[in-house]
Amino acid sequence: MERHEFAARVDHTVLGPETTPADARRVVAEAAEHGTNACVPPCYLADAAAVAPEVTTATVIGFPHGQHTPEVKQAEAVAAWQDGADELDVVMNVGRLKAGKTDAVTDELSELVASVPTPVKVIVEAPLLPDAELHRAAEAAVDADADYLKTGTGLSGPAAVTDVELLAEYLPVKASGGIDTYAEARSMLTAGAERIGASAGVALVEGFETV
Repeated sequence: MERHEFAARVDHTVLGPETTPADARRVVAEAAEHGTNACVPPCYLADAAAVAPEVTTATVIGFPHGQHTPEVKQAEAVAAWQDGADELDVVMNVGRLKAGKTDAVTDELSELVASVPTPVKVIVEAPLLPDAELHRAAEAAVDADADYLKTGTGLSGPAAVTDVELLAEYLPVKASGGIDTYAEARSMLTAGAERIGASAGVALVEGFETV
């Protein structure tokens, strides 16, 4: 894999609670410079994406816990698409899944996916789920016609190789959470991930040449 090919699989991300508009613009500019994608908060999306329209820019929906009502999530998704989001990372309602309400989870995701023309990644918060529930989460995303599975927000724990391997049986995977070095990113790609989400996106790309 060449450096530019690796960079194109990285989503350089800024989503913390103290993120400012300038932070979001900076991340998109850095993504353009280093050949990565970007992921920024929805409130700054339109402004940040305008910095470098050529950059594939994602935003998050139902962040961080996935407990918005389905109607609010869908409205948020449509607004993000209208503001220029190229991709949407949607947090699954993990509580409903754990309560055995898999049909409700699937219905919510299905309606959201159908409401926008952009690729949807479903964030399953894998660190919170035993394998049986992780399989159910993946099946719900498949049934909803989602495009990707994403391991987590990073708030519940780091991405794990074993979770990537399991999820990759269902859909392309974005590994996210605690991925700070090129070696860690490479291990996720080897396990089957197609994309890497990281606030250290620039460091990952710069580290490519040193490993």
